Amino acid sequence: MDLDLENAVHYHYDQFPPNQLDYGSFVNALLKATDAIARYDQMLKNMHNSEILLAPLRNQEAVISSRMEGTVSTMDEILKYEADHENDATGTSTARSEVIETILYQRALKAAQGAMSDGHPISQSFVKAIHQRLLSFGRGASKSPGEFKTEQNYLADRNKRKILFIPVRPEKLQDGLDTLFEYINNSSDPALIKAAMTHVEFEALHPFKDGNGRIGRMLITLMLWQSGTIAAPHFYVSGYFEENKDEYIDMMRRVSESGDWNEWCAFFLEAVEQQAISNLVIAENIRSLYEKMKQTFADVLASKWSMTALDFVFTNPVFRNNKFTSNSGIPSASAARFTRILLDEGIIQTVEEASGRRPALYSFEPLMELVRV
Repeated sequence: MDLDLENAVHYHYDQFPPNQLDYGSFVNALLKATDAIARYDQMLKNMHNSEILLAPLRNQEAVISSRMEGTVSTMDEILKYEADHENDATGTSTARSEVIETILYQRALKAAQGAMSDGHPISQSFVKAIHQRLLSFGRGASKSPGEFKTEQNYLADRNKRKILFIPVRPEKLQDGLDTLFEYINNSSDPALIKAAMTHVEFEALHPFKDGNGRIGRMLITLMLWQSGTIAAPHFYVSGYFEENKDEYIDMMRRVSESGDWNEWCAFFLEAVEQQAISNLVIAENIRSLYEKMKQTFADVLASKWSMTALDFVFTNPVFRNNKFTSNSGIPSASAARFTRILLDEGIIQTVEEASGRRPALYSFEPLMELVRV
């Protein structure tokens, strides 16, 4: 397909990092974003089991960030796949390739968080390892997983057959990456500004054949966590970027087109503020549902295992009955009885009836209604 190059914006050679940012132009936005993310983080710190309660946000991020690249899947599809293939993203199932790609994003993000917990810094080799995992199977496997580009790539609007942006030339990529990671490791900019600058520069370099947007958005969460801005790696900003996708893309292009780093920072900080407010509402809804269900499970199950059952359905809101009876840590006879009670009470719903050797698939709808995207 011939693409129109006439209005393409070129990468901003020798302009990163800018000599000076005009903090006055976005100081209000910085204060608001800092305040909003601090409130969100305080709520995280107050959660005694934030991993259980906020794991759905990681699934949500995987769905939305992948959707921004044209990979359309739903939360229900992702969780059903997880229920059937807990440790397997090799696509041996009949799942759609879009579902596999979203699962790979979610697992790459989780692996990156694990590597950082083990002390691995954010580095070029770290980013290549995430990319290797992200594109390890499916359509991405032919796009040089874990390898930086060796040919010029482009960002195009295929509907209008126009090239929007021409990233850094491959022969200049290593210099650009060296400068970016020098900035990540040594800049004294505030954490939110550093995340903003890193994200837009990474996208402008576009160092991989595919998967740049998803890796670049992951880096935001990882950098905010590394800096201590958030206590746990459960802050994701793709929701705001997707809702404002045209502006998001235009703002990034304008950095290269006219050197307006300040305008980009203002937009990024607005994204962080609005997403923190939105995530806080979702997280508080999840937490209040958990508190409410504590009492409900205690009342209807009347068992010392009621909290174990509750934690299981929060961690696995879509699950096969055999996983509940064998993996929850609850004696299988009790687990089988719990399933019947929870169904009778309308707390879980049947998604698929048992068929042959395949156990029934259930959904914990009160939680799903809060996190579907």
